[in-house]
Order: sequence, then C-alpha cells, then structure tokens
Amino acid sequence: MPSYSIEGVIPVVHPEAYVHPTAVLIGDVHVGAGCYVGPLASLRGDFGRIVMLDGSNLQDSCVFHTFPGTEAVLGRAGHVGHGAVLHGCRVGDGVLVGMNAVVMDGADIGEEAFVGAHAFVKAGFVVPPRTLASGSPARVVRDLTAQELAWKANGTRVYQELAARSRASLREVEPLPAPEPDRPTLSTDASTSVPLGEARASEPNKRLVE
Repeated sequence: MPSYSIEGVIPVVHPEAYVHPTAVLIGDVHVGAGCYVGPLASLRGDFGRIVMLDGSNLQDSCVFHTFPGTEAVLGRAGHVGHGAVLHGCRVGDGVLVGMNAVVMDGADIGEEAFVGAHAFVKAGFVVPPRTLASGSPARVVRDLTAQELAWKANGTRVYQELAARSRASLREVEPLPAPEPDRPTLSTDASTSVPLGEARASEPNKRLVE
C-alpha cells in the first residue's frame, strides 16, 4: 500500500488488518485488528490523528481526515460505505455510514446508529445511539429495529471475513482472455448477505432501514 510518514510519524496497521494496495495512508493513522480498508481510500493523518478501531471497515474511495490538533475516530465494527467522507468526527461502535454520506467536524454518531446514504451530517450534530439519521442536512428520523441492527451486524461480519480472505488470497494478476471451463466460484453467495431490497421483500412485515 502507499504509506507515507510525515515529520517522522508513520502509519500503524495491525497485522490482522487488510489495507488494499491502492489505498493511501499518511502520518498519524492507526488501523486496528480485523479492519478492512478498500481500494482508493484515503486516510490522511497529516494534521491530526485518524483511528480505525478493531473490526471496522472503510470501503472504496472513502476519505478519512481531520482538522489540525484533533482526532477522528471510527469505532469498533464501524461500517463505512463506498465514497463516504469522515472529517474530524467521532463515529461510535457498530455504526453504519451509508454510501456517499458526509460526516463533518465535531459530529458525534452514537453507538449502532445509521447514517443514510448521501446524508450530510453537519458539524457538531449528534446522532443518538441506535437511531437513523438521513437527509441533507441530516435529521434523526426514528429508532432502529432489532432486525435492522442484526442486518447491519451481519454485513460488518462479512467485511471482517473479507479482510481475512484478502490477506489470505488477494493477489495482483493479469486478466485472462477468456473464462476457464472449470472456473471456480467465490465462497460468498446469497446466503452470506443480501441487499436491502431483497431483505425487505423476504420479510415484508418487518421494517428495514430506508
């Protein structure tokens, strides 16, 4: 992975984490055990400290940064969707931040809360634990259900397993000109996890997160 020191401060990555080779880590960055950092993610600890606690994931093209002299934290088993931006915020344990969401400086996302896709969480905004915040600017919409929390926890486990799978077998290769006749299948299928739309359809009498 591209990893850079600045003023002698070097990123720290736990041996049981996985950071994609195209992700960039700069300076005072700490990536905990079982974490997954996706392709093209940027973690810039060049002003203040950036912390990913154990079992969290930061997916493709995410940005994690902070203002000078401050610390930004993604809590244990945090789950940050593709293209999201975290800046100078504190994201609690078990939180889900949806795709392309932006969480600004001083925002505090409570444990197991959800931030909806494309939401804009303004500076200093507080999202209580186990609630859904969505919109631009984000507002707290409602409490989360036990089913929603279980759905999220399963998705995070899948990413923790992906960190292990990637450490074990992800390698850069040349693509094939055509598929092999005995092409192997991946170890994941619809029994591992399903998109929200399918989950809603399978249990129509129970709410899942919007």
